[in-house]
Amino acid sequence: MIDYQRLITALVRPSSELGILPELAALRPDFQLHLYDRLPSTNQTAWQLIDQGHGAGTVVIAAEQTAGRGQWGRTWASPPGGLYLSLVLEPEMPLRHSNLLTLTSAWGIATSLLNLAIPIQIKWPNDLVSQGSKVGGILTESRLATSTTARASPQLQQVVIGVGLNWDNPLPTNAASIRQLLPDEASTRIKTLEDLAAIALRGILQGFYYWQQQGNSAFVNAYIQKLAHHGKKVKLDGHIARVEGVTLQGDLIVSLQHNGQKFVRFLKPGEISLGYNG
Repeated sequence: MIDYQRLITALVRPSSELGILPELAALRPDFQLHLYDRLPSTNQTAWQLIDQGHGAGTVVIAAEQTAGRGQWGRTWASPPGGLYLSLVLEPEMPLRHSNLLTLTSAWGIATSLLNLAIPIQIKWPNDLVSQGSKVGGILTESRLATSTTARASPQLQQVVIGVGLNWDNPLPTNAASIRQLLPDEASTRIKTLEDLAAIALRGILQGFYYWQQQGNSAFVNAYIQKLAHHGKKVKLDGHIARVEGVTLQGDLIVSLQHNGQKFVRFLKPGEISLGYNG
């Protein structure tokens, strides 16, 4: 079980000790913490708290999840020892930007860990990996605002960012834990699950605010620099393709050769499996 006071202490540590970029060091987010021994799902509980009137900055952390969820309805094994949390955001932005929220969360956490000398990359769109092994993942769920006019474009009202990171939990196949990856220079900064939770929470907001300050193009370029499969060959519908990058909407760009001609395709999450240890 995460200790409330140790988490509070970790959250107010100097930004540099949490891997935050210098230009975002002045941010001091206000979190409302809800800690549990066991939950079916931290995302599910976050939505219940929203329905009870809780808003942006609400955090749900569980020592164990009994019905954790991954992308596409997959089960997310969540035994004790790992980090399982959800953060509520109220971004007030068009629905068309919702895919980028997953990318910004992955990028923000990866950036914090890299700034602490932990070798992390991103497997598009939502997984954190190290040398091909999965370290964690992100599940983003959103709710639309009720439109006041018939012609208004759909707007995001609330978003729940769910994060699972391996720490001291039993590891499945093709997985690694952040604790195993700690270099000597980082081991003094990340000693506990509370430290990792603070890095993840501040990292999510780091990604969001970096995107808001820099815009889609600069953010996507920064995201691509951390993409594990960038420039690599992958399989698509039985053909060999090459990962070229990511669009401003968060779709994956791949190129294929057929009959001497090059074709480019734009893929949404779920339309290709990139695999691990690639």
